[in-house]
Amino acid sequence: MAQTSWQLDPTHSAVNFRVKHLVISTVTGTFPSFQSVLTTEDDDFGTAQVELMIDVASINTGVADRDNHLRSDDFFNAEKFPQIQFKSTDVTKSGDGKMHVNGNLTIRDITKPMSLEVTHGGVMVDFYNNTKAGFEVEGKISRKEFGLLWNAITEAGGVVVGDEITFQLDLQYAKA
Repeated sequence: MAQTSWQLDPTHSAVNFRVKHLVISTVTGTFPSFQSVLTTEDDDFGTAQVELMIDVASINTGVADRDNHLRSDDFFNAEKFPQIQFKSTDVTKSGDGKMHVNGNLTIRDITKPMSLEVTHGGVMVDFYNNTKAGFEVEGKISRKEFGLLWNAITEAGGVVVGDEITFQLDLQYAKA
């Protein structure tokens, strides 16, 4: 079997997240700067090895003051820990284009196992004769497990920032 390399198509990819605010609403954001490396045995995505590197300083929630707070040591400390990294360890196909991708997620130099739910959208040849593969990825983490501990309690006793972070990624790759 031959190893196939796939290059990330950043113009057709996105890294988004969601977190509860005051337990009653959701704040969304994105990391517009990221890189990824994907390799497979031939074109079998069940053999995929993937690495994702997210530039923390690129965080964008649409509110500059909040983004600066998230970059600070209260949360990510983007200066000291400039990247979030995910590296896969294994892939399990579960039918109908669904896969579980297990790996190690590192935030603030804390590495924990993480399982991602992946839907393979398929493979298509574009107008320029490039073979493309698309994936929708979802995962959840406890931010506190990665040292993102800042929070505050409201006068009514509610927390300002929820613990569970949901990641939603849309990734498109081109066969190298």
